[in-house]
Order: sequence, then C-alpha cells, then structure tokens
Amino acid sequence: MADSKRNYLYVKWRNNHPEEPVHLYSELDGERFEVRKVEIFSDGRRGFADGSEEFGGTRLGEMAVPPMSELESDPQFESKVISAEEFQRQWLKRR
Repeated sequence: MADSKRNYLYVKWRNNHPEEPVHLYSELDGERFEVRKVEIFSDGRRGFADGSEEFGGTRLGEMAVPPMSELESDPQFESKVISAEEFQRQWLKRR
C-alpha cells in the first residue's frame, strides 16, 4: 500500500496513563491525515484503525498530524519518520 505521497511516523509517548498508548505508528496521506494507525499500550495491548475498522479503542485522528518540528518541541513525544516497510510490519502484527 506504499504510495509516494504517504508518510510513515513512529511516536513514543511518555505518559503514565495505562489507558493511553505509549507507541504509535501512523500512515499519513499527503495532507498528514492518518490513513492507518497502530497503537501499543504499556501492558502490550494493541489497537488499530483504518478507514473501515477500529479496534481496541484506537481511532484515526480527525485533524492533520502536526509537523515533525512541532512534535519534537513537546518533551512528552519522541518521534521519527519510519519506512513503509516498518509501518507494514506493525500493521501485520496488529491483531
């Protein structure tokens, strides 16, 4: 499903809330809206969402994902661009 206009993002979210994910993998379209997402929680649970399915409380964002510079300015987030292959590995392990 790799597309030249797609971007793939990994975010580590430092938080102490068991109901919130700590690892987020997102596939973004050319306007930075989420197309697919995998979330991993501190206890190992996984949630995921795409345009037709949501599981484990995970939903696609309703707003565009902020630019990397904005994410990196927030100390609770550690983010990096990842490859389509790395995202796909997480997507295949989502269930």
